[in-house]
Amino acid sequence: VQLQASGGGLVQPGGSLRLSCAASGSAFRIGTMGWYRQAPGKQREFVATMSRGGSTNYADSVKGRFTISRDNAKGTMYLQMNSLKPEDTAVYYCNAGDIVYGPNRYWGQGTQVTVSS
Repeated sequence: VQLQASGGGLVQPGGSLRLSCAASGSAFRIGTMGWYRQAPGKQREFVATMSRGGSTNYADSVKGRFTISRDNAKGTMYLQMNSLKPEDTAVYYCNAGDIVYGPNRYWGQGTQVTVSS
């Protein structure tokens, strides 16, 4: 399984972006998918996850502003980010578990999100 993240860019505070993560290869093996981010000088942190069945989990810092979704048939995942803040600036990584080999098995290459005026 390979993951390809896209959709990052430069946006002003209060703006919106939509990230996408496309899975290729044995996409039928994918379990829970999620987004993580890493700001300069900081550790990678959890943003949101979504199970195959649609259960979601969000970091407190993004609740009410970000929405995760996925299309299991297409092997894609999205992160709609609204009301963006400068502290959301980071490289965003998509992540997926494997239904056989367990969680956090696959990582995408990351896409840069910069929130600045």
